[in-house]
Amino acid sequence: MQNTHKKRVKILIAVILILSGCATIIKLDLNKLYGDESTDNRAPASAELSSIDSPATVFYQDKVAPIIESRCVVCHACYDAPCQLKMSSPEGIERGANKEKVYHGSRILAATPNRLFIDALSSSEWRERDFYPVLNERKQTPIANTQASVLAQMLTLKQQHPLPDDKLLDERFDVSINRTQQCPTVQEFDGYANDQPFAGMPYALPELTDTEHNILMSWIENGAYMPARAAISEAEQHAVRKLEGFLNADSLKMQLSARYIYEHLFSTHLYFSELSKPNTQPQFFNVVRSTTPTGKPIEVIASRRPFDPPNVKRVYYRLQPVMSTIVTKTHQPYAIHKQLMDKWQKWFVDAEYEVTKLPSYKPAIAANPLTAFAQLPVNARYRFMLERAQNTIMGYIKGPVCRGQVALNVINDRFWVYFVKPEVANAPEVNAFYASQQDNLRLPAEQESTALAVTWLEYASRQSDYISARKNFENTVLQEGKHLTPDDIWDGDGENDNATLTVFRHFDNASVIKGLIGAPPKTAWVIDYPLLERIHYLLVAGFDVYGNYGHQLLTRLYMDFLRMEGESNFLAFLPPQSRREELASWYQKAGPELTKFVEGGMNSFEQLSGVEFTSKQHKKELYGIFAEHVKKVQPNLFRVQDSKLGENSKALLGQLAKIKGISASILPELSMIMVELDNSGQPEIFTLVRNSAHYNVNSLFSEGANRDQKNDDVTLVHGLLGSYPDAFWRVKEADLASLVTKALQIKTEQDYVAFLDEFAVRRTAKDFWAFSDKLNQTFMQHNLIESGWLDYNRLENR
Repeated sequence: MQNTHKKRVKILIAVILILSGCATIIKLDLNKLYGDESTDNRAPASAELSSIDSPATVFYQDKVAPIIESRCVVCHACYDAPCQLKMSSPEGIERGANKEKVYHGSRILAATPNRLFIDALSSSEWRERDFYPVLNERKQTPIANTQASVLAQMLTLKQQHPLPDDKLLDERFDVSINRTQQCPTVQEFDGYANDQPFAGMPYALPELTDTEHNILMSWIENGAYMPARAAISEAEQHAVRKLEGFLNADSLKMQLSARYIYEHLFSTHLYFSELSKPNTQPQFFNVVRSTTPTGKPIEVIASRRPFDPPNVKRVYYRLQPVMSTIVTKTHQPYAIHKQLMDKWQKWFVDAEYEVTKLPSYKPAIAANPLTAFAQLPVNARYRFMLERAQNTIMGYIKGPVCRGQVALNVINDRFWVYFVKPEVANAPEVNAFYASQQDNLRLPAEQESTALAVTWLEYASRQSDYISARKNFENTVLQEGKHLTPDDIWDGDGENDNATLTVFRHFDNASVIKGLIGAPPKTAWVIDYPLLERIHYLLVAGFDVYGNYGHQLLTRLYMDFLRMEGESNFLAFLPPQSRREELASWYQKAGPELTKFVEGGMNSFEQLSGVEFTSKQHKKELYGIFAEHVKKVQPNLFRVQDSKLGENSKALLGQLAKIKGISASILPELSMIMVELDNSGQPEIFTLVRNSAHYNVNSLFSEGANRDQKNDDVTLVHGLLGSYPDAFWRVKEADLASLVTKALQIKTEQDYVAFLDEFAVRRTAKDFWAFSDKLNQTFMQHNLIESGWLDYNRLENR
């Protein structure tokens, strides 16, 4: 018996040595041991297994899914999921991983899109696109299911090599946002584990508990069964059929209107608010283009952009249930209800206008909404976007970008947004002017996804012509006592809280919040109809995350013009001399080309303002005048005074606003703060946002050189703001005075590290996951519609 045992040990050692050799030998051994890989091996479950009350279904829904969502989805969702492994849906897990990066700004040619639920629908189709499995696709046995699964091997590696018991991660861990991706297949895993034993999953975060690990391993061992989704309710099916019926009416008027609605809502999550149940997140839907009408299975038209040719005679707009876990970075909830549908009916159906011919899908037309939708009333188009202005602006932050420094280093870190009221935008002379400028207002998206950056000169010339024409138009119209006044600003019709927005930039991501949040900012925008439309078609409808460097560069450079246009509209309400002074302060250290453009375009409107100023601080006073104009529709959101903390505690937290300059620059973009109440109730959550100051935001590559750190400041809000936390703070309400005092004393990096030692929940904390669960749970309980899982890809290691 002893000899037999020794012989088995020797054989086992030999196998291990062979497996640690080369990937080719490993592949042969796996094939020999468990058979060849084939997606057919993961056949659909039997009807008995897949029933809603089967043990396998209940086990997955009650035990497995919560772990995947709270431990895996927090890093593996959206285009920036490491190795393109999206674990936010069963389809994403079955699809597997891919070694190619989606965010690759220097690619010469556009990449092939790999969008889940769109570009391929089956595992076999994804294998043809170089996605490899993370679950076993060989012979389905308990041993094979764990030994031939990348997911199982990653989890096991983490248990074998948990995080070192250190405060900070050492050089073995790379948590930078642009880190090199390591995406091993199961054949390559042994070499990966030898080279990076601490790179198991969850990466650079604490390991799972034994219970959590055993649940996932048991699930994988037994075939990683994921049940089919339950059908939506009959009430939801009825609501879907009704909305699809509206969108797919046969008249040319409605076909054009539906195309417009789709191209503006394709990235949103629609839900029927009248069907919502208390304490339950609603079923969300995506509106998609399909080759099939209502009543038949949806067949999605997989175009790069929503305005690309559908290549079918008739397009049908369908509502597809959202099939992924909701994560904040892509979540744009959009309520559908009778009041809204009545407005759509009024704007698009009952309005008196005629559509004689549907516009072409050729890029030069379809990429320019001012041309494609010229037959739709401007009033309908503009009011449609204004009705949910937050969603319209949010699209370029939560739409196809996910991670958008290219698009976002073109805006300031915090600014306020106002809108020109529809009555002004719909004036006949204004409409006539913009109709005359269709050619000058063409957008880079017409160049499609593989573009040449040199065409930038063409768009710059058109924009210059447009600015010149607009200057002449304004100087002509605003004569004989006519001036811009606060009455030209949309007040939400006295009821719509989308009338004002605050945009926060957090380096390569951002947040859009209803209302005027924080102290008066350095800059503000006033957006009119053509500007709002072009922002959407530049950065949402027209942006291709898989596009080449030319496409992304053109998008970034053109956004400079749109930002300056919005800023110029705001400055027009100031006296001429104040406009020039403010503009100079916004564009310090600007290059000669920008200075020439600013002086020739933005600085050329010389008509007097219709605002009567009583002080010399014109911008500050204008903010106050606008605030009075829109005060009826200011939402009570994110206000520290609305928290359940005691009055003294609120006053203490308010002192964090004193953090400015270099002290503020030491802080990360987003610090999320959990305050545990003295009465042991549910904790209160706050977010401290760092606002990074810049001399100007016109530089494409040298953002660091334009940083004006002495003018950095912070904004404190009640609740969670942003999708990508950088740091977590935790404090008992009784200790708030200590936290605030020490935060105000941060002057150096060493001060900040000492502060974190006392109040931070670092990514290395033993109770990190318990804290994470409590934070996300609190977030979701307080924000049932808007909430989703946070993303931990940007957690700092300080």
